[in-house]
Amino acid sequence: MHDLDRFLLHTAVPAVFLLALLEAIVLSRRQRYDWRAFCVSTFDLAARLAVGIFLPLSIAAPLVHAAHAHRVATLPLDNWAAVPLLFLGQEFCYYWYHRAAHRMRWFWCNHAVHHSPNELNLSAAFRIGVLGKASGTALFFVPLAWLGFPPATVFAVLSLNLLYQFWLHATWIPRLGWLEGILNTPSAHRVHHASNLDYLDANYGGVLVVFDRLFGTYVPERADLPCRYGLVHPMTSYNPLHVEFAQWRALLRDLAAARSLRAVLGYLFLPPGWSPDGPGETTEALRARRDAGGAGAGAIAGSGHTGAALPATAHGPSGS
Repeated sequence: MHDLDRFLLHTAVPAVFLLALLEAIVLSRRQRYDWRAFCVSTFDLAARLAVGIFLPLSIAAPLVHAAHAHRVATLPLDNWAAVPLLFLGQEFCYYWYHRAAHRMRWFWCNHAVHHSPNELNLSAAFRIGVLGKASGTALFFVPLAWLGFPPATVFAVLSLNLLYQFWLHATWIPRLGWLEGILNTPSAHRVHHASNLDYLDANYGGVLVVFDRLFGTYVPERADLPCRYGLVHPMTSYNPLHVEFAQWRALLRDLAAARSLRAVLGYLFLPPGWSPDGPGETTEALRARRDAGGAGAGAIAGSGHTGAALPATAHGPSGS
């Protein structure tokens, strides 16, 4: 186990959990607090740790190692230029991973777990989904290994990126002025977790929002549009196994019913909510329906929560 791994396991994880627990205690004295959701998030944290220790499998591992074996250079971090290059490269790769996690159903199936809490708080930060490695999220960081960064270093920096994002899930931290235009902040991340149609599919950055601004996915929090958290069709169950696997089960049902290769590929790799037989419930379809004043558009635009069992749109018919 590397030094950073020991730090994350023995220091960062306990600190994150205790800070989330402290927030929960304080908030519960001031308002209603969803302790059952806190327990689901705790289950996810414990399950991911167990999977990481006893079943550390990643379908992307062979490609990561092959890319590094055929790297175009060797980039040790003792070079003054390598550290900022790795940071910016990792931010770029993370942006596209996170965007794909909302826009490709295969990756959304695991990422939806993170968006399933109907309240945003620090405990939501460590509800991430147990099948991240198995679904191949490391594929998005292969270019960094090919450029010459050691894979262990690449994923160590990714871990630090995710650790930075812990505090972003606190709803009691206000907007941070001019920093909003540069850093990923609690305000920007509130938008990312919101199920309002005007906020869907936005603010994918890790530490920075630079790439969101560059690629047109940055949306600021609006004073006139309070965030409603959770999935478009909210997760109402507190069964941790249902929370973890509901999206995967829905995907398997759709694949079993598919009648063409186009349908199979569409269900796997097109946006959540895509349907081979009509507009479906993608973010674009829901917005078009709202803008056209179609049936149910008022309910969609007004509540952001239109059901409890459907499996898909980008904040999913069933939600960083």
